[in-house]
Order: sequence, then structure tokens, then C-alpha cells
Amino acid sequence: MKRITWAIVLAIMVVLVGMAGPLEAGSKETKVVRTALEVLEEILAIPEKGIPPSLLENAYGIAIVPGVIKVGFVVGGRHGRGVLLIREEHGGFSNPVFVSLTGGSVGWQIGATSTDVILVFKSGQSVEGIMKGKFTLGADAAVAAGPVGRSAEAATDIQLKAEIYSYSRSRGLFAGVSVAGAALQIDDDANVDYYGRGGVRPREILKGKEFPPPPDAVRLKEFLGKHAGAKAKE
Repeated sequence: MKRITWAIVLAIMVVLVGMAGPLEAGSKETKVVRTALEVLEEILAIPEKGIPPSLLENAYGIAIVPGVIKVGFVVGGRHGRGVLLIREEHGGFSNPVFVSLTGGSVGWQIGATSTDVILVFKSGQSVEGIMKGKFTLGADAAVAAGPVGRSAEAATDIQLKAEIYSYSRSRGLFAGVSVAGAALQIDDDANVDYYGRGGVRPREILKGKEFPPPPDAVRLKEFLGKHAGAKAKE
């Protein structure tokens, strides 16, 4: 029975990955970056109902995974591709590194949904874990549904102690969400396609000295720099 269950999960993952359809090398990644920017623009346009500014200003890194697809029929699965950016020494943000978010769940559920997921990292500990390989949210680092709106600022600074705060937007609704158990890992193939260099390592992209970012990545970096403050890393 266990083998059958995992076979179903694997089949769902294959379907989810294939839903994007065939595109030229690099074009899928460009779409991911553009969509990530659109998601941020729409969410941060309403600060009273979005991520608390203080949480963004003190963030070490931010991952945006637009259009995470969740399909469920007894055994459910979810998969999405997005980008991770970290705070640079001067307070701006790095080039985007591509990541994938994958998870499964078991239960009586039927239906399919598409959700935008944002993860806010408070320190470099979790980011370092992601750089080393597959990283499980909730197991390798504490993750909690993030607070929403300006009224949550005090709680963000004083009460909240998780390493990662997670948010989702589905059907126009934005709120903190639990993503415990989902695996977040580097998408090496996407990085190669987007930056046009074989064997490129995530750390090389984040440092950015030899990787002039494409125009869409520049816009994403500038937008984050504007709306996430400019607090330099300690």
C-alpha cells in the first residue's frame, strides 16, 4: 500500500511539472521572474493587508514561488518554481537563484488550486541550508504562518521567533500559511538556462560579480530594494 501511495504522489508530481508545457531554454525562467515581480507588486500595493514592513526590512532573504499547483484526490501533491534573493552587504538584494517547492499530503481531498507562496527568511541559517541541498521546511528550520498588516509590526519584532515566515495568495486572498513538510531546493537546470552558463553554482549567482542580471532580474532586485528597505547584513 505504501508503494502504491508513493507511486501516486510521483505521478502527480510529473503531471504538475509538465503542466507548464514546452518552452525555449530560458523562457520559462524569464516568465517565473516576471510573475514573481507581479506577485510582489500586487501584494505590497496594500501594506495594511500585506507583509509587515518591519519584517521585510529585517529579512535576510525572500523566496517568491508564484503559481504553486496543488492537486488532490485522496493523495495530494504540490509543486512550484520560483526565485530566492538574499540581502547584500550594502542592503540591496542579490541576483535571483531559482528554486523549486515540492510537497505532498495524504487525506480525503479533491480539487486543484494555484497559490502564490512567499517565504521570508529572518537570518542566513536557513539560506545556507538550502545552498547545501534539499531543505525541508519545518524540519530543517522552524517555519510559521506570517503575520499580516501593519498592526502586526509589534508582534513581528517581539513575539515571533520562527526562522521562516510563510505567506500565500489564492483567489485574491492573502494570508499567512503553513508550508511545513514542503521541500525547498535549488533548481540547477533553471539557473543554467537563465544565466546561460553551464555548471554555475548558486553562490556565484548570489555574489553576482560575474553574472550581469537580465533586465527582468534587475527590476525584481530594484523593487525589493525599494520596498524591503536597505538594512545591511550584520
